Amino acid sequence: MAGATRHLGMDWLRIGAFALLILYHIGMVFVPWGWHVKSEPAIDWVAIPMLATNGWRLPLLFLVSGYASAALLVKLGGAAAFARARSARLLIPLAFGILVVIPPQPWIELAGQHGYAHGLLHFWLHDYFRFGTLDGIVLPTWQHLWFVVYLWVYTMLAALLFAIVPSRLWVRVADGAARRLGGWNVLLLPMAGWLLVYAAFPGHRETHALVDDGPVHLHYLIAFAVGWLLRTRPVLFDAVACCRTGAAILAVLAFVPIVWIACAWPEGGPAWADMVFHGARQVQGWAAIVALVGIADRWWNRDHRWRAPLAEAVFPFYIIHQTIIVVAGWYLIRAGVAALPLFVLLVAATVAGCWAFYLGGRRVGWLRPLIGLQRGA
Repeated sequence: MAGATRHLGMDWLRIGAFALLILYHIGMVFVPWGWHVKSEPAIDWVAIPMLATNGWRLPLLFLVSGYASAALLVKLGGAAAFARARSARLLIPLAFGILVVIPPQPWIELAGQHGYAHGLLHFWLHDYFRFGTLDGIVLPTWQHLWFVVYLWVYTMLAALLFAIVPSRLWVRVADGAARRLGGWNVLLLPMAGWLLVYAAFPGHRETHALVDDGPVHLHYLIAFAVGWLLRTRPVLFDAVACCRTGAAILAVLAFVPIVWIACAWPEGGPAWADMVFHGARQVQGWAAIVALVGIADRWWNRDHRWRAPLAEAVFPFYIIHQTIIVVAGWYLIRAGVAALPLFVLLVAATVAGCWAFYLGGRRVGWLRPLIGLQRGA
């Protein structure tokens, strides 16, 4: 169980979740699903391990972000200071990302899939800031940085609630929620919440456009809130520990219908199959998150010399990784590189590029806030 001190297992879980995200985006180059840059021909089997993570990889990021946000609020001691710190840490790199980091991605997608004839500089000067669409692509765009936008909104909501709700009421709510989520309820109640959201909005699919993504916000806010409670009421780690094995088994079992339906109807099946697929995805997703939190609490709550630098590097890696993948993939595919060496080269280029971005930016004071680091830390 975690106490009031830093939970190192949650640090490792955050590091692992973002590392998985990078691998997932490299996989997007190869699967049949649409993306900014694609290898031809697509490799169908790559979709199976990616489907195994689809139900939980993004909610897990919001859960560990909720945990970290709660820790920061305790450290800063007030809603106003928390809101200022979160805004500086999230909005500055978001603006930098939209202005500088992101533009190569839509340019490459337009050039490779829509016949856009101009170079990157022309695109940035004349087309990127059109505040409209070009061949169906919204410009300018935040692309993968949508996560930063959503996280900022959730943290501002938390700051607002803490500013206007009396502290005694917050204590009562948190205590009551922790009691309600005790034992197997930490697995069952959030899972039920996810299933209810899907049942209420069965046709909604993520847009990452913020204002039209209400059901998705409900989905992610449940994970964010549970992560917050894990930090403020660490007794919940005991509840996670009691059901982590069952959660892991359930996650594996729930993946069976997901794989079956995806393989049986790769282009979309009957309505009942779609309902079973997405219902099983909710079950598998939350069960996997509970199992992973339990694993982090039981076996990863220990330090290592790489933990601190990796924990600091996570956000800069996240900001830059997708642009590196898209740019490197674009040139490697045009050079005719085959699938296996393409994957190896993409991993190597992404890792090297992310480290260069992080290590270069952290040494220059004015660059640190742009890449998501604290100034002068």
